[in-house]
Amino acid sequence: AGTAFLLTVVFGPWVIRHFRRHGIVQVVRKEEAPSLGELHGHKDGTPTMGGILVVSAIVLSCFLWAIPNNRFVWLASLAMIYMAAVGVWDDHLKVSKRESRGLRPRIKLLLEVLFCVAITINLLGHWDTHGNALKLMVPFHKDPVVWRMAAIAAFLFIMVIVVGATNAVNLTDGLDGLAVGCSGSAALAYLVMAYVAGHAGFSGHLLVPYVAGAGELAVFCGCMLGACLGFLWHNCHPASIFMGDTGSLALGGAIAMVAILIKQELVLMIVGGVFVLEAGAVIVQVVSYKLTGKRVFAMAPLHHHFEMKKNKWSETQVTVRFWILSIIFALLGVLVLKIR
Repeated sequence: AGTAFLLTVVFGPWVIRHFRRHGIVQVVRKEEAPSLGELHGHKDGTPTMGGILVVSAIVLSCFLWAIPNNRFVWLASLAMIYMAAVGVWDDHLKVSKRESRGLRPRIKLLLEVLFCVAITINLLGHWDTHGNALKLMVPFHKDPVVWRMAAIAAFLFIMVIVVGATNAVNLTDGLDGLAVGCSGSAALAYLVMAYVAGHAGFSGHLLVPYVAGAGELAVFCGCMLGACLGFLWHNCHPASIFMGDTGSLALGGAIAMVAILIKQELVLMIVGGVFVLEAGAVIVQVVSYKLTGKRVFAMAPLHHHFEMKKNKWSETQVTVRFWILSIIFALLGVLVLKIR
């Protein structure tokens, strides 16, 4: 965590200067949402794609500190890098076209589903993950609800977790420091859960699935936590650089992959409570408008609602209050380990 933190803090200024020099900057969607453009118009021209810095710091730190041949660390890292690559493509289109629209949603979804197919085949094809991949664990229950799902059911379950997590974090990334701060809280919670899952004594005492070798994911989560805190150094309000989809998709994919590997997938709905609220608000807003022609929120995602409602919150108020919620949700998620 310390290594990743220092890497992002030290190399952040160089990345910011480099991206600004090469025109890798944010484009604020003023025409699509005039009120939002008026509120955040000053952010136009801020360097973006800072997720490259976050991912690089995590990968290098894992290379230095994680056991080299640990398959779980490799899978989590590959998930993060793959999702980061999708984000790079998306951000590159936005930067090159000078507009807020990047990859078409269908293409982005297809790329995420293809990854889910690959990861399902990998998990089912290895003896050390085959059994767990077919089990369905739910919070507050010590035994699997389903001991052996069909392969197609396992794929659909993994797809919901990965696609849901990556896009929920992506939707949350709309204010300075918001998504990366909440991701840090989630990373810390899964650091604890990964260590417990990989420890025969602790997992047996707490009645959670023991996954041999998964304890090394605590190192990966530590690197992710450090990188998030280091990036927050530059991303706090007023932000000097944004993560872009490169960072938000990568962090969402990484957290989802860790949850899948240690069989704490549904706990992610508690740990990532802020992400769930953000995504849920978008769904409610879209469904309500299509069915009734009325909007439930002043604007979706949820963080913009609090900026636009009658008694407005400042950007800093929204961000810090959402950080507080994310820490509470993370603690509740860890508490679930004890309640069986």
